[in-house]
Amino acid sequence: MSNDKTPPTIRCAIYTRKSTEEGLDQDFNSLDAQRDSAENYIASQKSQGWQCLSDHYDDGGFTGGNMERPALCRLLADIDTGKIDCVVVYKVDRLSRSLMDFAKILERFEAKGVSFVSVTQQFNTTTSMGRLTLNILLSFAQFEREVISERTRDKIAMARKRGKYTGGRPVLGYSISETGSKLVINETEAEQVKAIFGLYLKRGSLLPVVDELNRLGWHTKEWVTRKGTVHKGHPYDKNRVHALLKNPIYTGKMQYDGVLYEGEHKAIISEEIFEQTQRKLAANRNVPTCAKPNKHGGILKGIIRCKACDSGMSHSYSKKKKAKKSYRYYVCQNAISRGWANCPHPSLPAHEMEQFVINEIRTIGLDENMIDEIVSHSRESVEDEIREHKKRLALLQKELTGYNAQLKPMLAMPHPDEIQIASIREKIAITERDITTVTTRLDGLRSGTLTADDIRTACRKFDPLWDTLSNHEQWRMLSLLLERVEFDAKTETINITFAPGGIKTLNYQTAESGLQEVS
Repeated sequence: MSNDKTPPTIRCAIYTRKSTEEGLDQDFNSLDAQRDSAENYIASQKSQGWQCLSDHYDDGGFTGGNMERPALCRLLADIDTGKIDCVVVYKVDRLSRSLMDFAKILERFEAKGVSFVSVTQQFNTTTSMGRLTLNILLSFAQFEREVISERTRDKIAMARKRGKYTGGRPVLGYSISETGSKLVINETEAEQVKAIFGLYLKRGSLLPVVDELNRLGWHTKEWVTRKGTVHKGHPYDKNRVHALLKNPIYTGKMQYDGVLYEGEHKAIISEEIFEQTQRKLAANRNVPTCAKPNKHGGILKGIIRCKACDSGMSHSYSKKKKAKKSYRYYVCQNAISRGWANCPHPSLPAHEMEQFVINEIRTIGLDENMIDEIVSHSRESVEDEIREHKKRLALLQKELTGYNAQLKPMLAMPHPDEIQIASIREKIAITERDITTVTTRLDGLRSGTLTADDIRTACRKFDPLWDTLSNHEQWRMLSLLLERVEFDAKTETINITFAPGGIKTLNYQTAESGLQEVS
């Protein structure tokens, strides 16, 4: 009898990838070559129980710089369902060129007990030496990718210094040429730009200009992308008018890193008019203002909102010439930006608002019905926010897929436009960061459910602590406790929304500092 034991079966999946679609229509292409090498390696390990799975995981024409690849997603899904024991690739960078993405993929492998093998680099993750070598190789792959990105950024910088248009949303007054490489004057819009500069020099202030532009029904730039996506214009406010008046592109210049260069496009505004405008903007900026945050309180700053305008409210104060007393207000930012006529109730007395909110917090802990109502409202609010963030996440993922779809044919070109490629890659990076932010927020919402005990504890700690705090500390406490305070001008009511995560944080921090609850 033989004492040899049959080794356990190790189900091996082969993953292949090629960045471009060039040559994929050939009888024996790069993906076939990668798979052939991997199959031979698996066959050499037959005595160890290795078996090659028949399923193909091939990503042809997909970059290794992100994880948006159909075959990779299918591979990870099969790993999650326990169909795979080992993943085999021709080279490490076929799986990923991003050190961060690779770490995420490897974590999923390890969580399911899946090993990883590179054929040409002859190591696997079941050994410590294999893991060390893997990290070294990935570091070099990441280094190579960053060097390429730096070179691309340098080319974009050089193009901008030569006054070339390098992509992005065009400004009012210009359209993008058919080739997509130059800005050409849009005569109708150019007349509006000239009128806006003239209005500002005549009126001398932003708000009168905003009022006139909105009376005329003028909007910011509306344009259509090559894919047919319509970006609509918006009504003017102070910030939009200010940005237009400050833009040196209208003098035929391109700005890069704070330096102006002669552009390839024609000017709409003369240097003289532009300089006059900048002098007037600078003079108006130096006029003393009463809006000095928190010098005179402002403990609801960043918390209080105007419901009618769906806008924040800024803290400001006024002082009459002969009076010693200052009067504080919370002013609707929409009214500040677009004019007081655009808000039904542009300002509120600050002291009265603050006292009302503080008194409400003090009494809430004594009213069980109110506590139950807050918990119920908080849960509904969290559920609504989760739904909105899920929608936002779906849109971002759709955008990311679209950017990758744009990038793929560009990479397949024999002489790709590196400036356009860099622009799309920058959009991909921004979208990926946004996805991470939304995902993190979703995780926080799901784990931050508010309970009645949380509210009781926070209210008991509020009273003995409040009067001992400085102005800044009071603002910080309210920022933790409250998500927002909303003033409804139509009903003249105030709605206070508690922040579930903030209440839990306050309870934790006061417990850590040794503050005793008052019964």
